[in-house]
Amino acid sequence: MNISILGTGWLGLPLAKKLKDEHVVKGSVTSQEKMQPLREAGITPYQIKIFTEGVQGDLTSFLAHSDILIIDIPPGLRGNPEADFVGKIGRIIDYIEKSPVGKVVFVSSTSVYKDEENFPEYTEENEANGTSEAAKQLISSEKMLLKNDHFQTTVIRFGGLIGPGRHPVNYLANKTGIKNPKAPVNLIQQEDCIKIINQIIKKEAWGKTFNAAYPHHPTKEDYYTKTAKEKNSNIPDFDQNGVSKGKKISSVNLGEVLDYQFEKEI
Repeated sequence: MNISILGTGWLGLPLAKKLKDEHVVKGSVTSQEKMQPLREAGITPYQIKIFTEGVQGDLTSFLAHSDILIIDIPPGLRGNPEADFVGKIGRIIDYIEKSPVGKVVFVSSTSVYKDEENFPEYTEENEANGTSEAAKQLISSEKMLLKNDHFQTTVIRFGGLIGPGRHPVNYLANKTGIKNPKAPVNLIQQEDCIKIINQIIKKEAWGKTFNAAYPHHPTKEDYYTKTAKEKNSNIPDFDQNGVSKGKKISSVNLGEVLDYQFEKEI
């Protein structure tokens, strides 16, 4: 099949390399200097930036002849709370509707679920109830894509992403007063993320929503203390005075729909 990946960053680039073994793959980046690694990997590169007001780059050609579009672009709301991610997704939808794309994979986040003091366990059967600005925009974006009858969308809500060159303990190691020490962690390895997306395509699991986090949830304090010791990093300092809020992410659909078993421990 012909697959376009909108956003070939930390997850999107190794995903593109994996899919290229069996499919024709295009990938988008936001700057000229990021195009060469795609070319070297045999992936057709496009420089594209999405704005609420419009698109910079040839998104029409990027989607031309494509059967599947994978949207893996960061909402950017942490650095810019005023960003209109829903507007960007709406702009992308305008282009998809005029393209041959019939299937969409939307990379979302488990942040769509609310943290609570009783650490609720969420499966795909639970309604997304997050109240932060980022959560609300992700939820709205998911709904816009899922309800569109020009194409079928599958949503993947990944937990915290870890893998090559990326682990939260690296920036927690020197922090003090870290909140929610008793909250469960919800993490997933890059390798599993790639295999799950690949499995969705192979099994044609369209019109679905998947939660995806490793099914072992130690407390934040226990996990990051242990990991820091293993990496010979400074032990993070946690705030023991406040009440911890968090959640536990579980997946019914990974097993029932994809018959997926996690391969890499967190």
